[in-house]
Amino acid sequence: MTRVWLSEWEWACCGDAFAVGDEVDLRVATRTPDPSLAELLGSALIATVDAVESHHEEELTDRVHGRVTAVHAVTHEVEERQSLRRPGHGAPPDAVMPPEGEDWPMVRRELGGGVFAGSRPSRYVVEIVPRPGTATLEPARGVGLTSQAVEATPQPESDSISGASGERRARLLAGWLVDIDDT
Repeated sequence: MTRVWLSEWEWACCGDAFAVGDEVDLRVATRTPDPSLAELLGSALIATVDAVESHHEEELTDRVHGRVTAVHAVTHEVEERQSLRRPGHGAPPDAVMPPEGEDWPMVRRELGGGVFAGSRPSRYVVEIVPRPGTATLEPARGVGLTSQAVEATPQPESDSISGASGERRARLLAGWLVDIDDT
């Protein structure tokens, strides 16, 4: 049996869904997980990982092929911190800070006929910071199946940006640990 780590961001982009019992052929980026994955999973879980999958690298020749015997969704806690956007910190260095209570100016492109496309940055920059030691495993039917998406569990948030009141915690899907019976 080989346990393979699959990153949520890669599979959200372009991975094909599969379920327990399916045959898979996964490309392996490394057999030695990097320190950031060890920090996410913790020492006990990282010790069980035999390979790290990637399907964005062109020249991968190492593969794991076999039948999927189990899938575990790995979730972890993050803190979302809001801080006021100011010139040089999330806004262009030459930007002029709008007065309190006003939004940043809209960046727009005229499309003609009175129609435009535009966007306006938020007054706040949101930083998402993983909380070490919070990874948990949840049994899953497969990878990339839309019916089992893990939703964030937000905590109450405040409009204030000072102290802890401008923070919230959420539990997010980080990836999957997939057990494969090698063939």
